[in-house]
Amino acid sequence: MVKINKAAVVAVLATGVLAVPAQANAQTLSTASASLGAADLVVGGVPAQAEPIAECDVAGPTEANTRGVDIGSKTEFGRGASTCERGDDGVSTARADGQRFETDLLKQFGGPTIRVRSFSAECSTTENGSSGYVELGGVSGFTLPESIPPNHSILVPGNDAGDPPLAEIVLNELTAPTPPDGSLTTNALHLKLFPEGGPASGDLYVGTASCDPYGG
Repeated sequence: MVKINKAAVVAVLATGVLAVPAQANAQTLSTASASLGAADLVVGGVPAQAEPIAECDVAGPTEANTRGVDIGSKTEFGRGASTCERGDDGVSTARADGQRFETDLLKQFGGPTIRVRSFSAECSTTENGSSGYVELGGVSGFTLPESIPPNHSILVPGNDAGDPPLAEIVLNELTAPTPPDGSLTTNALHLKLFPEGGPASGDLYVGTASCDPYGG
């Protein structure tokens, strides 16, 4: 369920819980990690990449922060931080919070500037699974629906009828292996450039958290 706080213009997007039958022994440790995002792009033949930004992990470092990161000349992450923890009860949690994200990648192709004023992604392990949620606030360049299920997709259309989409924006993205093993990764926003092919390709991730009850 999505809750809209109109004063703060924040959507809280619950990703739910993934669980599998108990399979771990007493020595198995849960794991968790989080980051502000990452990128792997090719635009006009020029690559632009960023490893996970301000990434934390329960195995260390358990805290990370950044004053801001530029990816190429058209994408910018603002300040943010992440924290990861494994409690005495064996539960692992991870959270990333960012204050600003903006990309002009689509403008050169006639598309919008994508902006997010604030975002976060969080997950935690359960006895035999994982749960998570994300938040997005102050978005522009796309419309944030009032009710957003996991893996909600928005296509950014081409300039003319029949043109392939410039991008696909996936909100509240939830990924898990098949068959499920209790682990999950949740992304607040995933921008896919020219998903049907075109002059640019690659992925931008904004707000990521991953948890695994049997990871260690």
